[in-house]
Amino acid sequence: MLGLRGADVIDADAISRATTEAGGLAMPAIGAQFGPDFVALDGSMDREKMRAQVFGRARDRQLLESIIHPLVAQEIQRRIQASTASCLVFDIPLLVESSHWRRQLDHILVIDCSEDTQIRRVQRRNAWDRGQVESVISSQCSRLKRLAAADTALLNDGEDIKALEVLVARCAHQFGL
Repeated sequence: MLGLRGADVIDADAISRATTEAGGLAMPAIGAQFGPDFVALDGSMDREKMRAQVFGRARDRQLLESIIHPLVAQEIQRRIQASTASCLVFDIPLLVESSHWRRQLDHILVIDCSEDTQIRRVQRRNAWDRGQVESVISSQCSRLKRLAAADTALLNDGEDIKALEVLVARCAHQFGL
C-alpha cells in the first residue's frame, strides 16, 4: 500500500524465495549441504521437505539461514543503492529476530493481528493444518515482542482490506508519501 503511494518496497521474503527457485543463487549450497532430496525435480528447493527439516532442528535452520541470509542481504543492498525513491519500505518477516535491522531503519511499522486471525489466514493461503501453522508461529518471536519493537502498530484483525487501507493512508503522511 505504501508502494502505491511512491515508496520503493524491498520484500525480503520475495528475495529469499528467489534464491531458492530453480537456478537461484542458494541452490548449489542447499544441494551440497542438505543433499539432493531437498532439491525438487525442477531444480528449486523442496519447500515442504525443507520446512519439515528445519522447524524441528535449530542447527539445520541456522545452516539454511547461513546460506540464504547473506544472499538476501546482498540483494537488499543492491536495491537500496538502485533506489531513487524518497521512502524505502523494507518488508522483513524476521525483522525482530535479527539484531542488525533496528539501527538501519528510521521507523518500524508492524501490521498486527490476533494469533487466531494469523492461523486462519495461513491455513487459507497455504492449506496447512492448524498444527503446522502453530509450529511455525512458535518458532518465531512472539506477537508481544513484535509489538514492543514497533514505532507504530496497526491492527489488521478483520477481513476487510479497505479498513487496513484507511489505517495505512493515515500513516503514509509521516513517511513523506
